[in-house]
Amino acid sequence: MSTPSPERDQQLRADLASLRIDRTATPAPRRRRRRPRRIAPIVLVLVALAAAGAWMTTRQPPAVRVVYAAVTTPGEAGPIPVLSGSGYVVTGDRYVSIGVRVPGRIERYFVEEGQSIHKGDPLVQIDDRDYRAVVARTEAGLQVARANQALAEADLKRGAALHDQGVISRQELDVFQNKAAVAHATVKQLQAELAEARVNLEYTLLRAPTDGVVLAKLKEVGEIAVPGGFAGSGDLVRLANLTDMRAEVDINEADLNRIHMGQPAQVTPDAYPDAHYEARVVKLYPQVDRQKGTLKVEVHVLQPDDRLLPDMSARITFLADPTIDGHSEKASVLVPAAAMRRDDQGNNFVWVADDGRARRAPVESSGSVGDRARITSGLKGGEALIVGDVLLHDGQRIQLAGKE
Repeated sequence: MSTPSPERDQQLRADLASLRIDRTATPAPRRRRRRPRRIAPIVLVLVALAAAGAWMTTRQPPAVRVVYAAVTTPGEAGPIPVLSGSGYVVTGDRYVSIGVRVPGRIERYFVEEGQSIHKGDPLVQIDDRDYRAVVARTEAGLQVARANQALAEADLKRGAALHDQGVISRQELDVFQNKAAVAHATVKQLQAELAEARVNLEYTLLRAPTDGVVLAKLKEVGEIAVPGGFAGSGDLVRLANLTDMRAEVDINEADLNRIHMGQPAQVTPDAYPDAHYEARVVKLYPQVDRQKGTLKVEVHVLQPDDRLLPDMSARITFLADPTIDGHSEKASVLVPAAAMRRDDQGNNFVWVADDGRARRAPVESSGSVGDRARITSGLKGGEALIVGDVLLHDGQRIQLAGKE
């Protein structure tokens, strides 16, 4: 067994001393943590206040405006609507497009768009210098032909006298007769040419064929106008007769049994929803559109005014004939259109203000009378109906803000 040397013992003591913890050393100061602010109670208080405010808001009944359902007599409510559809305002003669009969340069327009005109009024002037020259040339040719005719007739008269005396032969007399006949025919031909030239000269001034209003001028002054053309390219002026205003609408085949000639109707332009024009069914087109399954029906507006314009969109409502519809003798309940509502299934209903609560009442409507809907079931008349964009549920408490 070997004895440890003094150097090795000294090395071991030094290693142990290096591993010893010095507990007398002053520890490094610790950094103090900042205490968090006490904000949780404040947040809780704010949340509680907001919840209380929302609770108070939901507990307060909403303010609503109401209107009242009215009971009317049959004469006051008018005929019952049986069918309604969207269509367009048209004219009885549709549109009259005026084009040139002879080619020429447009020299002048006598009318402007929107101007009322009468039959025979001048519309457009075409450059007529060429046509006046043709008339003058034909007139001069006619004068020459008449002079030749007079000479040929005088020669024939003298030739006939000489033939009777036996001075000339029958053949020479036939020559005189032929010259006279040719001269006479030439006069007739030139008279016809002169008439044609004068007609062409008249065609250089376009006149209104009927009363109406100017819808559009289709070409500009200085352009060359030619007769005919593709798709009316030779037209210069478009007219419409606004004294015979009508409206047309497409009716489904399934509803044709509700429409008949002479049936009363009502035309309401989309541009003037408060204007209602009395009308009558005057035309049922003879052919159904196979693709759409509809028939075009035309009604005549009895008393049109200046607000009705061609191609206006309008709603045409067909009314029941009081003489054949027994329902027209009953009283009707009318409600403002603003009170009518429709659910997701397409069912009509109204909100009734009943003893401080909203009550949902299903109703059935048979059309409109002006700005009011005619109710056939669901209301008796006199009910307070809620209007306006207010979210309600059946039985909800409400308070009245006013009535209309």
